[in-house]
Amino acid sequence: MSNKIKQQLIEIFDASVQQVAGFNACYQHVKHASFHNDGFQPDLILAVGKAASGMCAGALSALTRPCPALVVTKYQHTDPQLLAFDDVKIIESAHPVPDENSLLAGEALIQAAQSQDEDSHLLLLVSGGASALAESLPQETSLAQWQQLTDQMLSRGFNIGQINSVRKETSLIKDGKLLSHFKGKRVKVLAISDVEGDSISVIGSGIGDTARANCDTQTDLIATNAIAREAAASHAASLGYTVNTNTENMYRDVYEVAAQIAEQLLSAQPGSYVFGGEPTVVLPENPGSGGRNQSLALALAIAIKGREDIHILVAGTDGSDGPTDAAGGIVNGDTVDEIATAQQYLDVADAGSYLRQQNAIFITGPTNTNVMDLVIAVIT
Repeated sequence: MSNKIKQQLIEIFDASVQQVAGFNACYQHVKHASFHNDGFQPDLILAVGKAASGMCAGALSALTRPCPALVVTKYQHTDPQLLAFDDVKIIESAHPVPDENSLLAGEALIQAAQSQDEDSHLLLLVSGGASALAESLPQETSLAQWQQLTDQMLSRGFNIGQINSVRKETSLIKDGKLLSHFKGKRVKVLAISDVEGDSISVIGSGIGDTARANCDTQTDLIATNAIAREAAASHAASLGYTVNTNTENMYRDVYEVAAQIAEQLLSAQPGSYVFGGEPTVVLPENPGSGGRNQSLALALAIAIKGREDIHILVAGTDGSDGPTDAAGGIVNGDTVDEIATAQQYLDVADAGSYLRQQNAIFITGPTNTNVMDLVIAVIT
């Protein structure tokens, strides 16, 4: 792959992520006059999710007066911009499997919600990852049991909706239960969606759902996969590519998604193609290094082997793919040397190792957003 095309793919991805970045999305929304035209002024900000720190920094930057905040996010996902503000408590915890800090975060969120008086206004910022990052469990459910169940669901290829449905049944803060602890006057929820359909009852297992709140409420989606895809398509067009496809269709098994996308690209005209969603993957025992995006990237590389005119970037918009430091991969028809060898890496869920060997790994670091995954392809 030429350095020029690789850089263009990265530029397209970066443009999409910047459009839905937690800081940018929250800053623009809170800065807008409509956020305050009904007299809403937050007395407390609660932010939870992979994008929580960026979202909180954006909101605090846009507000006209200081506001205390509690932020719960993933380890090493704190936005440096947030550190400039006083009276902000930050709790970092584990994802996708919760840990002890997740329980501490859940208790802190409950206490913070309960601490507000009857005239208070609460701003709740929610993004993907909240399901694992903050948790409160009934006495009969131990953390070890909850971790084991989460591992089982992830390894068996449950999609996010199925996993969140189980979480909502047991958790003491999901399914709108967190806001039942708030006895104040008003709540505004701003959400970044990482789920199909963008329902607040599903994002973060419904931690921002207002159905159980006993006050005036308003919920706004400020970033979605559709917004990210539109930004990607717009930037691709600015680079001179005809945008032939922009669709959200990646909601099946990762190898089914790979087959569908590969079939389209192999018979497609020159131009750019943007796909979004979040496929599932069934893991073998003792999986290797990688996640669904690295697996998808390698599967596509196998499918397009020999086609030097097809170039593909596959990445999670949050910058993390499974328990690795990579977001995904950048591949073309030259990435795979021998199909049988590459397939062996796929079979043991070790796509990341193969991509690293081929200099096809894509690492971004935390992006402070999370609107599922993107596949960006260009055909020259």
